Amino acid sequence: MRQFTSDELRKTWKQFYIERGHVDVGAVSLVSDGSTGVLFNVAGMQPLMPYLLGQKHPLGTRLCNVQGCVRTNDIDSVGDKSHVTFFEMMGSWSLGDYFKKERCQWSFELLTQVFGFDADHLAATVFAGDENAPRDEEGAQYRIASGFKKENIYYLPAEDNWWGLEHGPCGPDSEMFYVADRPDCGPGCHCGKYTELGNDVFMQYEKHQDGSLTPLKQKNVDTGWGLERILAFLNGTRDVYQIDLFAPVIAYVEKVSGTKYEQDEKLTRSMRILADHIRTSVMLIGDEAKLLPSNVGAGYVLRRLIRRAVRHGRVLNLKVDDLLRIAEIYIDDIYAESYPLLKANKEFVITELKKEINRFESTVENGMKEFRKILEQKKKAGSAEIDGKSAFYLYDTFGFPIELTVELAQEEGLKVDEAGFAEAMEEQKQKARDNQNFSAKLSTENAGLYESLDASVVSEFVGYDTLDAESSIAAINTGSEWKDSLNEGEEGTVITFKTPFYATMGGQKGDFGVIRTKQGVFDVLDTIKLPGGRIGHIGKVVAGVITAGESASLSVSALNRGNTCKNHTATHLLQEALREVLGDHVEQSGSYQDGERTRFDFSHGQAMTVEEIRKVEEIVNDKIAEDLTVETKIMSLDEAKKTGAMALFGEKYGDTVRVVMVGDFSKELCGGTHVGHTGEIGSFKILSESGVAAGIRRIEAITGRNVTAYYQDMEEKLNAVAVALKTSPASLLERAEHLMAEMKALQSENESLKSKAAKDALGDVSDQVKEIKGVKFLSTSVAGVDMNGLRDLGDQLKTKIGEGVIVLISECDGKVNMVAMATQEAIDKGAHAGNLIKGIAALVGGGGGGRPNMAQAGGKNPAGISAAIAEASKVLESQLG
Repeated sequence: MRQFTSDELRKTWKQFYIERGHVDVGAVSLVSDGSTGVLFNVAGMQPLMPYLLGQKHPLGTRLCNVQGCVRTNDIDSVGDKSHVTFFEMMGSWSLGDYFKKERCQWSFELLTQVFGFDADHLAATVFAGDENAPRDEEGAQYRIASGFKKENIYYLPAEDNWWGLEHGPCGPDSEMFYVADRPDCGPGCHCGKYTELGNDVFMQYEKHQDGSLTPLKQKNVDTGWGLERILAFLNGTRDVYQIDLFAPVIAYVEKVSGTKYEQDEKLTRSMRILADHIRTSVMLIGDEAKLLPSNVGAGYVLRRLIRRAVRHGRVLNLKVDDLLRIAEIYIDDIYAESYPLLKANKEFVITELKKEINRFESTVENGMKEFRKILEQKKKAGSAEIDGKSAFYLYDTFGFPIELTVELAQEEGLKVDEAGFAEAMEEQKQKARDNQNFSAKLSTENAGLYESLDASVVSEFVGYDTLDAESSIAAINTGSEWKDSLNEGEEGTVITFKTPFYATMGGQKGDFGVIRTKQGVFDVLDTIKLPGGRIGHIGKVVAGVITAGESASLSVSALNRGNTCKNHTATHLLQEALREVLGDHVEQSGSYQDGERTRFDFSHGQAMTVEEIRKVEEIVNDKIAEDLTVETKIMSLDEAKKTGAMALFGEKYGDTVRVVMVGDFSKELCGGTHVGHTGEIGSFKILSESGVAAGIRRIEAITGRNVTAYYQDMEEKLNAVAVALKTSPASLLERAEHLMAEMKALQSENESLKSKAAKDALGDVSDQVKEIKGVKFLSTSVAGVDMNGLRDLGDQLKTKIGEGVIVLISECDGKVNMVAMATQEAIDKGAHAGNLIKGIAALVGGGGGGRPNMAQAGGKNPAGISAAIAEASKVLESQLG
């Protein structure tokens, strides 16, 4: 067999097929377009689905490529020698061109002439047939004709030799194997004597949603060989983590963790999971889709991969910087040539990866402590299961993912009551539903109340063009029952046949105002949509009595509606300005407008800079100053899409929609109310920009007179601060800088005093230095020194002793701080500060760890300090062997 590098194997594969009339179509995004019902591209043929079904491919009928794929259905198996979540599929296709004869011949040539396999050790399987499709005798004959021995052809059932996704092109496949010796079994056996090399799929059928098969218009061939697996085999190993796509990462992990690959089964598993999951995460974030971690869909899978990587990194004592360095090795070294997009997106990849790792680090630290408590309780009680409420407590209080609880429990031999977890989750959701506001209860919990109302009672909204309307009161209720009337002081919901009141919808808060009849006055405090096409006016009778059937005058608060319109139109300007400044990836994730402010949630992976915020604000105010016309058009949904109008992702629209156009600057599908010209808005001010979820940012802003009020308030506060600091508003900055300099000088003086106090408390410890197997060792305690102080002392002592190991422990404010340090010479002899700390931390009721050269820990039991100091020398002695 010939040996290859990964780059050589990719090039060899494509060149082999190009010489046989194929065109390299390149790779597509790892994230699926959703047409096949899966989150990711899980096979090389997946992006070619339309062409396999008969559509003409622009590059012809013979295609090849190397396509990255992501499969996480067997994520729990990752950690062995062969399973990965990201892999590269070397593929070639015939779209109604050649079929089984040429395919079988070329596969044999590739195996024997290019890769150098001995034909006597090659075997193949073919489809044995079933009630849906016949036995593939033709495939067997062409395998034999190409050079496979007849006795090495095996017929296997559909579970082994039939390929296809949930629906779409499918057909019998024929797998090729390398046979190490002459076993008395076949490829279906899991004895390990058969190594799968590649797979040829003969796509003759289309599988429909109902599971039925029909012949395809054209017969296709789909060939797929896993690059990692065959690369490992060609280079004399069955461990994919030893090929050049992983070896540099494994070597780096060995170096920083102090653990050798395959030295310890559990740690080696963690190495593989870490290497695989960081690789897949880098590929997904750096992909053209720029996937970000989230709580749904593909983003959730990415989040789970990163979090598993973090956990196994912690097992190996790796820090955040180490995980990011692994990502850089993949980007800069391993995939620099084959995946140049990663290099182009490097800053984005590292930034997003770091944010997600840091986010989870804070979660997992507290969650792990609580998990261990629960684990100990269950073990002491003799229980083999963590109950659902405990699992939900970890999730609800500490953000601990249920998948992580299950995984950690399995490692300890326990199960998790996932059904109980789901019940606890539902209970929590129900509590939230029970606590919703009065308006929401009227519109949701009492849907049955509205079903009893005559279907002819429907409300017509006329408020786009007027703030006043005449109608009659169709119905009145209190939220639990229908009433003929409401008396002064009583609250309820009034429904009219016609109304100018806008009901809360699409992020815009409902109107308030007043409804008057000859007998009474009803203050409208909120307006909501109700089942059956009705609009509910929620409020209170403030004078007289309101009776069903009466004629009524309805008046919307002009001031509040006007301010709401300003905020809503400003939000449209804001979204377009954000896309101009940040990029087209910006999409609305939520919004809210009332008469006081606007709130806009949008997709963006990082906090906006001050300059970006200033630029967005400037663009919006410029468009306000231009006094652009705001026009609304009614059109079909298809027509709206053709105009390029933006729509809210995931929103369901009717056949007819409203399109709001702000000059030539903005065009959106929107059912809300707006100003007639942008000049009416007056001015726009961003109050805050913050993160509300992974990959989601939020801007809160104000318009018009609220901006004036904002600056007046800021001026008052500025004057008050100036008075407090005994200066003028114009000199505030200079005064603040002076005070900061004074504070910095005092802090420096304080740190110097603390350092001197720590040295004095430690005293002369040179006589406590001893030698263990040729390594100098100092283990001692000092009173009242915090962690920073201990590290400073450790650095000073390390300089004094030259080469060796230092352990310092201090009781400070009733808690224990511990630091261990090892010089490079000591590390070369086997010393490991992280493992040393691990070995003694339990004696002071704590835990911790770190790198070979430096580690720290905290504890709660000062009484164990002496025992920990004594134990430290024993631990070091065992390390030095």
